[in-house]
Amino acid sequence: MPTPTHDDTEGPGPKWAVPPEGGWTADDLDTLPNLPRHTELIDGSLVFACPQTLFHSRAVSFFGECVRAAAPAALVTISRFTIDIDRHNRPEPDVIVLPRSVIRSMDRTRAPGDAVELVIEVAADETLTRDRETKPVKYARATIPHYWRVENHDGRAVVYVFEREPATGVYTSTGIFHDRMKVSVPFPVDLDLTAIKPRRRRAAGPE
Repeated sequence: MPTPTHDDTEGPGPKWAVPPEGGWTADDLDTLPNLPRHTELIDGSLVFACPQTLFHSRAVSFFGECVRAAAPAALVTISRFTIDIDRHNRPEPDVIVLPRSVIRSMDRTRAPGDAVELVIEVAADETLTRDRETKPVKYARATIPHYWRVENHDGRAVVYVFEREPATGVYTSTGIFHDRMKVSVPFPVDLDLTAIKPRRRRAAGPE
């Protein structure tokens, strides 16, 4: 009897291992079984989340909470929720802000990109090119008016703020913020960026 080959003994791989001709579509993210959490669709390709650093985790929580507190009541802030750009692009920004009226059901798995007012991406080493080059083009094409990119510079947050220029349809830099971020659009925000980095506990003094 012939010895089984490696392929004979292995079970079938996940359905998403081999993309269809033309690439995956935005609808496929809702139907493909066993996709890793926080999978994005960029240009028809599945993009999987990299391991999250402490900086990334704290920054996403910080901006989610602070922006939610600053936003008008008519807007809702959501962390790590996919948005539809087009048939082959469904990214998952770290934080989005959009009209509360758009989210009519708690069963929704995505939001329409053209309804989003603000996108915030916390960049990592593995995502830096996408966050600096690929995603801003797609967000601008979806007519999202405001884009903030957060980067880790030696443990300190630096925020790059962009606003979409209607005549050209591309983002224009409107500020770079280090320790403190104060902007007036899309609504007033005043943030202490040093709060993202955990502060060392003061050593206990002599009694």
